[in-house]
Amino acid sequence: MPTSEVKDGETTGIVPKNRQQYSEADKKNTEKGYRAKKMLVCGIGAEEYNRVSACELAKDIWDCLRTSHEGTEQVKESKVDMLSSQYENIRMKEGKTIHDMYTKLSSITNDLRCLGETISTSKQVSKVLRIHPKSWESKVDAITEAKDLKVLRMDGLIGNLKTYEMTRSQDLSKKESKKDKSLVLKFSP
Repeated sequence: MPTSEVKDGETTGIVPKNRQQYSEADKKNTEKGYRAKKMLVCGIGAEEYNRVSACELAKDIWDCLRTSHEGTEQVKESKVDMLSSQYENIRMKEGKTIHDMYTKLSSITNDLRCLGETISTSKQVSKVLRIHPKSWESKVDAITEAKDLKVLRMDGLIGNLKTYEMTRSQDLSKKESKKDKSLVLKFSP
């Protein structure tokens, strides 16, 4: 609601304007405020509506929703610390797939981004290359030597690693079938 400053003797206070005192700018701002409030209220569910129904301004509704979903600054900082720790400690275990590892890593980095902490693509690429088990060392070395990690895109890296994973899986299954065949002995009395 537009306001005006009124001087009353020595006291100065802010008093709401009545409708006749609204300027064109006041009318447009009021209309924008109502439109924003309507959009926010129409976009939330009943439970959230109960949280914000007492709010008069769109800004108050936004702040209330933000606090209820993100928490206070202290909660937000705790979430960032927890997610950063998960990011630093993530490792790809033997037998896990590139898809599983990348899904977990993406989830952590997306949650961090939502909390205002972005991790550059080049740092994510380096992280992906560092978290593989020892059995992947030759592939990681090959990628590190052949590619410029500062410009390598994540989708290119993941595609390269998935291709290697499929080839490796196929090679392992061939070795297993050869082992099975070599164990067959003929016996004749």
